[in-house]
Parts: sequence; structure tokens; C-alpha cells
Amino acid sequence: MRHFIRSAVVLAAAAAFSAGANAQQTVTLKMQATWPASLTLYENFTYFAERVSKISGGSLKIDAMPAGQVVPAFEVLDATNKKVIDGAHSWSGYWVGKSKTAILMTGGPGGTFGMDMIDALGWMHHGGGIDLAQEFFQKELKLNIVWYPILPSGPQAFGWFKRPIKNLADFKGMKCRQTGMAAEVFQRMGMTTVNMPGGEIIPSAQRGVIDCAEWVGGVEDLRLGFHNVWKYHYTPGVHENVTIGEVVFNGDVWKTLSPTHQEIIHSAANETFLIWWAKWQRQNADAIKELQEKHGVRILRTPPDILYEFLKTWDTIAAEEGAKNPFFKKVHDSQRAYASLVVPAKRFMFPPYSFVANYYWPEQQAGAAKVGAKK
Repeated sequence: MRHFIRSAVVLAAAAAFSAGANAQQTVTLKMQATWPASLTLYENFTYFAERVSKISGGSLKIDAMPAGQVVPAFEVLDATNKKVIDGAHSWSGYWVGKSKTAILMTGGPGGTFGMDMIDALGWMHHGGGIDLAQEFFQKELKLNIVWYPILPSGPQAFGWFKRPIKNLADFKGMKCRQTGMAAEVFQRMGMTTVNMPGGEIIPSAQRGVIDCAEWVGGVEDLRLGFHNVWKYHYTPGVHENVTIGEVVFNGDVWKTLSPTHQEIIHSAANETFLIWWAKWQRQNADAIKELQEKHGVRILRTPPDILYEFLKTWDTIAAEEGAKNPFFKKVHDSQRAYASLVVPAKRFMFPPYSFVANYYWPEQQAGAAKVGAKK
């Protein structure tokens, strides 16, 4: 299948289509996100909607609604399947209650076999990942939807804690907001986990219901207000170092769209992935600086023994799931095969990020993530 950056022929066709758009009836899709309107994740959705409208010359519009506008946040997939809404902007990790294979459509927890975000995107577009996602949702889950990647929301921080942690033993017994299969991994590592939408995390922390929480990191966590409750923020994490959100459409609605409109959606989603991602990285850098300098947050390195234990535990759980779930194994093996080619090659060709970064911007304190240091 042809997926990623569309050719000049497609763009030219879109331009020609747009020229006559005023003579055509406008198609409007009613879609809802899992995220509240205050978050940058929702801005990924609205950017996509804006690009669809502009590229189509206004002949295709998306009514991009925030969480809860029509259905609760975690019901958007079923609502799309039933055509209560035309589509949704969400994250497959929320659907592990239907099948644990869903988490692999985000890239998956753990190291994703060493792949970074662009590698995982490569697997989706050039390693069969998107085709496997369609097969999973349509044939395994028997949902009437069309799936496409759009939201690069990683790598994510390890999380926020009410007190410092020095090693794996320190967080055992703590009650923490986690989600997806990462929650299962952390449970096996000794953490008590609860799942809740992003909007419920801070109120729960203020009431003392939870001792720690994972959301995203950087600007997302700043906007949610974690710094008003806790001051210990640990990064990095390996639970979602590669994590990709989705845009889904009801299958019948998708079939009613013209081929040109379908191509416009694909192209707009590809553009959104890249352009929003670049903007988001700058927003995260600004947010880390503000969290430290304005709000007194201590941004600390996650203890390495926790990260190693997570990888080992995830590998164990993934092997167990693959032994009883053939489709999980099929997708997981596909990721491994793609990573076995690109990860060693990239490790050989690319200098470690820290090599040049430390030359120009040496860290001033061991264990702390400093922003803006100058040599």
C-alpha cells in the first residue's frame, strides 16, 4: 500500500479538485477526540482538521470535537463503529480490554526492540504496520472502522511522584495512574495501578487517591497542572518511548468519501504527524524550562534499574501473550523483524544523541535534566 509522503501528482490532483470545490456540496465529518480541548494532543486533531479543509478547498470539513462532547472519552471507538460519530482521534492503548494486541498499534511499551519514533513510523508505512492495524480492527475485533496513524506523543516521561524514588524498591506499593498494557507491566513490578482519563488525574492527586501518575511529559503535563500537586518529575520512561495515536473513521462513512477526499485525509494525517511533532518538541523544551525555573520542579533521571526491569518484565508479558494470542504474536514478530534491520543499521550510522549534545550543552548536574546549558 502507498502511504506516507504523497507524490506531487496527488497534490496536483487535490489542487485541481479544490478549484472546483465551490461547485460541490461540502462534506462534514463529526469526529470526537479522547482529549480535552486544553491539551496539545487535541491541537494535533484541530491541525489535522484545518489542513483537510484547506487542501480540499473547503469541500471536506471535520468537526473536531473534544472529549465528552458526544460520548465519554473511552467510548469513541465503539461510537465510531456504531456510527454515533463519524470518526475519532485517540490512542489504541485504550482498547486493550478488547484485545491486548491493541497496544502494539501504538508502537507498544518496552523498547519497541530499540526503534525510535521515526523507525516505528517506518514500520507502519513500510513494514506492514498499517495493514496489520486494519486487519486487527476489522477482522480480529470485527469493528467497522478504518485506522490511520497521526499522533506522535513520545518519548514520554516516567512520571510524577509525591516523594523521591531512588530504585525499584522505592515505588513498590505506590498507587499510580497508569494505562494500557504498561499498567500490567508496572503491576507485575510491584506498583498498584489505576486507570483514569487525563482530566481526572490532578483531582485524584489532590485528594490523595494516588501517589504518582504518568501522563505524557513536558508541555502536556504543564498544562494539566502536575506541578501544582507534586514536585518530583522523573524522565525518561520506556513504557511509551515510542507511542503513536490514531485517527479512525467509520467504515461506511469512509466508503462514501471520494477517492480524492480519502487521499486528502491520508496526506493531511501524514503532514500533521511531522509538522505537529516538530512543534511539540519545541513546546516540550519550553515547558521543561518553565517547570524548573518558574515552578520549582525537580526533573530527575529515572533510576536505571527501573527501566531495565520494565524491559525485562514487558518481554516476559509479551511472550506470554504471544503464546496464547496468535495475532499479537504476528504483529509483535513483524515489529521485531523490521527493527532487526533498521535498529542495528541506525546505531552504526547515527552518533548517539548525547554525544554531540553533551559537547555543546553539557549537563551541569548528574541525574538532572538541564535545559539551556551553555559550554
